[in-house]
Amino acid sequence: MDVQFAENGNEAIASLNADPEIDLVLMDIMMPELDGYEAMRRIREMPQFAKLPIISLTAKAMKGDREKSIASGASDYITKPVDTDQLLSLLRVWLYS
Repeated sequence: MDVQFAENGNEAIASLNADPEIDLVLMDIMMPELDGYEAMRRIREMPQFAKLPIISLTAKAMKGDREKSIASGASDYITKPVDTDQLLSLLRVWLYS
């Protein structure tokens, strides 16, 4: 698996545009400049990424965060600290579905 890193939502969108063959995005919600919610909304506005799996990741884990993530464009949701087995399971589901 090749992993690319983006410091913020703007960099994430630029990475997707530079490499449209990316198979999945693990999107942190709490980022500087452009947070994960807005980044996911913008990604979903681009037709070429309408079906791209996006797993949102947050440390807040407050009531309603999962729903807010899904409404913003996430395919799924996971909280920090990340349970490695859960993350691997989500990756398998979204990469091979």
